[in-house]
Amino acid sequence: MQAKSNSSKGKILLVDDDPGLLRLLSIRLRAEGFDVEAVESAHKALASVNRFGPDLVITDLRMDKMDGIGLLKELQTRSPGLRVIIITAHGTIPDAVTATQHGAFGFLTKPIDKDELLSLVERALMVSGTVEVEEDWAAEIITRNAAMKEVMQQAKMVAATDARVLVTGDSGTGKELIAKAIHKASPRHNKPFTAINCSAMAENLLESELFGHEKGASTGASRSHEGLFQAAEGGTLLLDEIGDMPMRLQVKLLRVLQEHQVRPVGSTEAKRIDVRVISATHRDLQDLMTQGRFREDLYYRLNVVNIKLPKLDQRKEDIPLLVAHFLQQIAAEADQERKVYAPEAVEMLVTAEWPGNIRQLYNVVRQNVALSRSPVISGELVQQSLGEHGGKLASFSDARDEFTRNYLSQILQITMGNVSQAARLAKRNRTDFYKLLARHNLNPDSFKTR
Repeated sequence: MQAKSNSSKGKILLVDDDPGLLRLLSIRLRAEGFDVEAVESAHKALASVNRFGPDLVITDLRMDKMDGIGLLKELQTRSPGLRVIIITAHGTIPDAVTATQHGAFGFLTKPIDKDELLSLVERALMVSGTVEVEEDWAAEIITRNAAMKEVMQQAKMVAATDARVLVTGDSGTGKELIAKAIHKASPRHNKPFTAINCSAMAENLLESELFGHEKGASTGASRSHEGLFQAAEGGTLLLDEIGDMPMRLQVKLLRVLQEHQVRPVGSTEAKRIDVRVISATHRDLQDLMTQGRFREDLYYRLNVVNIKLPKLDQRKEDIPLLVAHFLQQIAAEADQERKVYAPEAVEMLVTAEWPGNIRQLYNVVRQNVALSRSPVISGELVQQSLGEHGGKLASFSDARDEFTRNYLSQILQITMGNVSQAARLAKRNRTDFYKLLARHNLNPDSFKTR
């Protein structure tokens, strides 16, 4: 799939068997900075999707062989998360409404109004997107976010080494998935990957699970038990929530990392091990060290390479992709028809706050699928699931106006209300600058010192 051009506002695939309309829409969209490809049939569109990698498809409803609804259904299967806008004539509006109910983002009525076209395109691009198919090692990581792409590059580079990795990030950001991806990309990929949550069990049980125990080592130890360090021999062991490990076990873990051997509880014999250790935590380990709750020498043993995962709120563009992936996954697990979200429901998901990150998003999608009586999940159902976290992202116009007002205020503060000097700093003529101030209700006199 081609990378998006830095100068392009997005890639749009136009599909219509009317050459005149294709030409008109292409001119309009290219003039606005979009990268456009135009084809005359649904079959050509399907061939173009993999090669061109559109962010949005705009298709006519009525076409020979395969119509717009047929194309919509194919794209939902082949490119989940890719938004589709339907073009319709006046007489076929009911069909377009039906298409919208089956997952189309919206529809445009001929003759197409330029402002309506651009408004719908901007909204659709905000909640649309396809993701490049990653290599097998990273197949479970769904992203097109720049920060996450950097994380993946880090992960692949460190995977080729045996360096220990500390994965940090808030709960629900996918720390275990990254650890698995590192293991899959490493020379150890044919050996076991084992994970343990260091906060999920009592100290004695955690010690036994990690290091093993001999028969009779404690009450109830009726047989010998091989610990996870031995079970992961040759492979990778993930110590999840390492920040919650008790201090006594931190000392024992440090010794294992230093000596590359483990001694089961109740045993006098140490056993050689070859295991790569990846640790993960949502806690601030440096803060824990200051409090005396985490060993500094262990921290530096574990933190050879640090990979920090962004919050879901910092990768909003991934939400439609993740939602489409979850819908497909849930449908496959239940052997049921895949449900889709109504366009306004997707917008709600994209603009909501996600303190629980990807784990919370998954739970909301699963809940919505379970409670929706229709194949199309409504905005009302999403709003119920989100509750107080159903925030609203500012529109592009509102965000631009806020930026402009803050910029003008800053310049007026610097110049203490001197409009001529402020206009020169902004590289605008004095008349235009006064118009900008009036538009944003800014009075230069209020910035002058008295």
